[in-house]
Amino acid sequence: MAAVDKERTRFWRAEGLGGVELLHARYIEQRFAPHVHEGFVFTVIEHGAQRFRHRGSEHLAPVGSMVLISPDEVHTGSKAHEQGWRYRAFYPDIERVSGVLAELELGRNGLPSFAASVLQDPQMALVFIGLHRLLDSGASALQQQTAWREAILLLFQCHARIPAAPAPGQEPQAVVRAKELLASRLLAPPSLEELAAAVALSPFHFSRVFRRATGLPPHAWLQQRRLEQARTLLKQGCAPLAVAMQLGFADQSHLSRQFKQAYGVAPGEYCKACGRS
Repeated sequence: MAAVDKERTRFWRAEGLGGVELLHARYIEQRFAPHVHEGFVFTVIEHGAQRFRHRGSEHLAPVGSMVLISPDEVHTGSKAHEQGWRYRAFYPDIERVSGVLAELELGRNGLPSFAASVLQDPQMALVFIGLHRLLDSGASALQQQTAWREAILLLFQCHARIPAAPAPGQEPQAVVRAKELLASRLLAPPSLEELAAAVALSPFHFSRVFRRATGLPPHAWLQQRRLEQARTLLKQGCAPLAVAMQLGFADQSHLSRQFKQAYGVAPGEYCKACGRS
């Protein structure tokens, strides 16, 4: 029983993605009976190994691999290592996936599926581990929605045989309008859907157009504007804590990390130097 006591689960919903369900779990004695999901299942094995039955065959998912299950496919799950397995799981409904592809006019030939049950692609696994952590970090809806779309496109293009996405075009007026909207809402930024609606483009198309024009996704461009404004306020003698709260940083530490990454010095040091000069 001691081993069972070490099992841990954390389940939550990413509201910025319309309620995509997420799980971070460590299982030792857990055994999943044959079952299906109405939507997709993407998991990344972080530790140990999982054994499961899917599409009539037995499969082994070792550490660093991904398990890919399409809607309504029967599967099981149990440990394949005496210490069990730890994984990060995504449970998006069909609309959360098909909607991303539709925004780029992909997936017209029906819902794509994966050829492999177990994916050995270290870089893809890192992308989805990073995305899972982001969705548990308090990141803005703007950042979450952008990262989700980019990860889904990458996964399906590489491993579900969908055609390449068309290159983003040039929409200069849309980019200008989006910049104005972002700059006016540093404290409470709009979501990707809000930005796209304001410029009459689909969210993913808008995100790719914006990145092509500026070199940055919308949330990163917004962060640069926050840092520029922070530098102005610090020059004027505002305390770092007040600056962080005024510009929408999570806290003073968040401002300090971002500011030093951009400018090489901490906000307090920058403020003091400007005061002396």
